[in-house]
Amino acid sequence: MSKRQELREKRARQERNQRIMIIVGVSVVALAVALLLILPTLQPVGNIAQHPAMNRPQVKFNAMGNPNAPVKIIEYSDFQCPYCGQFVLKTEQQIIDAYIATGKVYFEYHSFGDFIGAESVRAAEAAYCAGDQEKFWEMHDIIFANQTGENVGAFTDKRLTAFAENIGLDKAKFNECFTSGKYANQVKQDGVEAAKAGVKATPSFVINGKLLEGAQPFSEFQKEIEALLKQ
Repeated sequence: MSKRQELREKRARQERNQRIMIIVGVSVVALAVALLLILPTLQPVGNIAQHPAMNRPQVKFNAMGNPNAPVKIIEYSDFQCPYCGQFVLKTEQQIIDAYIATGKVYFEYHSFGDFIGAESVRAAEAAYCAGDQEKFWEMHDIIFANQTGENVGAFTDKRLTAFAENIGLDKAKFNECFTSGKYANQVKQDGVEAAKAGVKATPSFVINGKLLEGAQPFSEFQKEIEALLKQ
């Protein structure tokens, strides 16, 4: 064999080895991506905590109470926010009993966009999708009851879908809404409106145009509402 032929064969072997290495590298990357996509779907849903029953009057989608009430409260919240969960658990029912059920306050819940992260967005979308089946507040409650931390996988799509089943939603209708991103723009708009209102943290409440920040005790809401009712 001539020296020229030996060089040609050596180059050919090198090119084959390079192609093999490229194929192996691409395969490894593809496998890693596939595992990242598949593993979350294989993880068990785990236990689903239940929230204490809430008595909400005149519910319509993400709102409750008389739309013509003299006081309107808009809450900007994040499903991953622990202080938002505290408000629901400790204060909301008191406001409902004293003012919403008596026709004095109209209350709306809105998300704060992606304030804490992607799981905040998907949780908000899931709640709005539940609203299509008149169970916004049931989804709202079960999401808050299952907080475990921020962006730690508590509100994966799989878990949120499990919540939907747990509260008795039509699975096919919910999945159609949730997977299509029907309310993605609504969640983004929530964030825009919150920023316009001066919201910088969650929970925050716009009470007839005045901003009240934080998971305040019932007495603080009572003071604001009573002052407005006297006007």
